Amino acid sequence: MHFLPDSLQQYLTDHSENEPEYLTALSRETHLKVIQPRMITGHYQGRVLSMLSKIVRPERILEIGTYTGYSALCLAEGLLSTGELHTIDINEELQDIQRRYFERSGFGKQIIQHIGNALEIIPQLDMQFDLVFIDAEKKEYSRYLEVVLPKMRAGSIILSDNVLWSGKVIEELNPSDKATKALLEYNRMLKEDPRIETVVLPIRDGLTLSRVREFL
Repeated sequence: MHFLPDSLQQYLTDHSENEPEYLTALSRETHLKVIQPRMITGHYQGRVLSMLSKIVRPERILEIGTYTGYSALCLAEGLLSTGELHTIDINEELQDIQRRYFERSGFGKQIIQHIGNALEIIPQLDMQFDLVFIDAEKKEYSRYLEVVLPKMRAGSIILSDNVLWSGKVIEELNPSDKATKALLEYNRMLKEDPRIETVVLPIRDGLTLSRVREFL
């Protein structure tokens, strides 16, 4: 969902950096062949992720929720030459399309794919991360945060996608809507957790930028 008029959203895209050709091709293939193509990050948000990663210059990135690999490729643009990106997804059926575009991009050797439950995989990763992107099961966002924080250092960045949830976060809550309830709790957690400082960006469906505080 975009919270700006389509014409203004198009202006933002037109006046932002172009996406690499392989990302245009990946977006096209995703829309032609994959279920729920609206889940793909897309041009404008992808350039935001790329810019933030280039500012951070991470040695290691963790992505929770790969889908077809668009956001991973955007984040990889900021990796140090010695760096690596670990991306986790529950759906093994998308692994082949991810790998094809990872290799096509030139970042293939730096991107490590993991298939399975992120809550089980992350504790097994014996490393620290400079940048984390959370974009998977919304009902598990709070649990993702708890498992990644011990693997981050002061100054590290956490990006959380879909935090405005098509505007449902400001509507009356349907008691059966577990995803919205979980995101409301997560957004409150980000605001109140003394370990991090947070700002919500009204980009696409909402993107939260959180920085790990010095005293963690």
